[in-house]
Amino acid sequence: MKRFIRVVPVTVTAVILAFFFSGCVSYFALSAPSYDSGNFYPYYPDNIHNNDEFDEINENAFVSASETPNSYFSLNINTASYAVIRRSINNGAKIYKDQVLIEEMLNYFKFDYPVPESGKILTLSGSVTPCPWNEDSHLLAIGIKTEEIEMSDIDSNLVFLIDISGSMMPQDRLPLVQEAFILLAENLNQNDRVSVVTYASGVQVRLDGAMGYEKAKIRGVIEDLSAGGSTAGAGGIQKAYELAAKNFIENGNNRVILATDGDFNVGISSQKSLEGFISQKRETGVYLTVLGVGMGNQKNNKMETLANCGNGNFAYLDTINEARKVLIEEAGGTLQTVAKDAKAMVSFNPDYIEKYRQIGYENRQLTSRDWENSEKDAGELGAGRCITAVYEVILKEGTGEAGEPLVSTAVRFKVPDTNEDREISLEISGLSVPDNDVLFISAVVESALIMRNSDFKASANINSVISRLESLALHDEYKAEFLELMKIYRTQI
Repeated sequence: MKRFIRVVPVTVTAVILAFFFSGCVSYFALSAPSYDSGNFYPYYPDNIHNNDEFDEINENAFVSASETPNSYFSLNINTASYAVIRRSINNGAKIYKDQVLIEEMLNYFKFDYPVPESGKILTLSGSVTPCPWNEDSHLLAIGIKTEEIEMSDIDSNLVFLIDISGSMMPQDRLPLVQEAFILLAENLNQNDRVSVVTYASGVQVRLDGAMGYEKAKIRGVIEDLSAGGSTAGAGGIQKAYELAAKNFIENGNNRVILATDGDFNVGISSQKSLEGFISQKRETGVYLTVLGVGMGNQKNNKMETLANCGNGNFAYLDTINEARKVLIEEAGGTLQTVAKDAKAMVSFNPDYIEKYRQIGYENRQLTSRDWENSEKDAGELGAGRCITAVYEVILKEGTGEAGEPLVSTAVRFKVPDTNEDREISLEISGLSVPDNDVLFISAVVESALIMRNSDFKASANINSVISRLESLALHDEYKAEFLELMKIYRTQI
């Protein structure tokens, strides 16, 4: 049974009881800071984290390569964890260990992985290099790159599903969502279609199938929204899928984009029923993207599960810059699926590898039966994305000479339009000197182990992370931002 962690300070018990009986609590009594759309990190006291929920993460342990040579997992392109952590650090708020999903931190960044050749959907790359925080270990870094898609060549049918309940009132919630969706609307193609559904105490259709060239109309509807009431989220989802079906575009991109700060209090009676409803709808070709906002009522576990059930992805918006990254710069990766039910197998050669452990992907582990079952639901990969997986491996003495086959890996997936099964594979031989990508990847992993106070952190320390980052030419603005973030984090620990 899946467990989740709810952050519940004893001092706010009364607030939680009030939330339980009133539905979605309103934060309008809090004095919100002024809104800077370019760089917005509002501060809320740490005890406002009184209703956050994250799935409990039990770190993967070391496994004997001779006893269990194969590792299986579902691929993932969610990035919410990194943005949540960034906001916590910028706010000076405590980072809870179950907020730290290492795969989501890694998958936030782009790397110089080989681009798929024409007609190919994915490429695989990998290396085995020394581990910076454990001299007895090495790091296996596996990179996957998906094909680029020109979004202007694809017509989109998008339903903006917006939570306007009372808790969405602060500036970092509904106003940020409004600005994000207006930004997306301004970048629509002429033949795209947009619908807007809102939910609070009830559900309203604000716009039904407007064309992409009707930008002023779309903008006006979004700007006119205001927050208040409880949370009929499930009813909103049902209505959003109705409109997506009504305006369905054959061979197009059909997607519901849900923006919310929390969970669903009114509608389909249980979370499982809601997940089942969304899982059924993905079979119609309508997928679900979930955008989280705000602090204090985050239901990351529920929002990510809904996105997974809907063959979609989950991102967290802490600034309008993040909205621009998710919805504009990486629109193909967010809105256009190029590989369905993507899963990976990594095989460790027991002649050379003593044991291994996967770092991250704890909640996406699969079995050999899952690997062989082509109908098993797994991850969806968007266009132009980099997906990274990392293992810590302990080699047998004498391993490392050139040409030795240490690891083989494979990825299976389905082509979205045809459901054709495909597989790509790669063999990794010998040890390598870490390149800039691997050095950055190792810095992200090491920082995450520190944040989690991991049992496997060995000699990991933040000064080592910062030193390694400073040795790199970080021309990517997001990687440069990560270095600055780690400098801030160093002052907090």
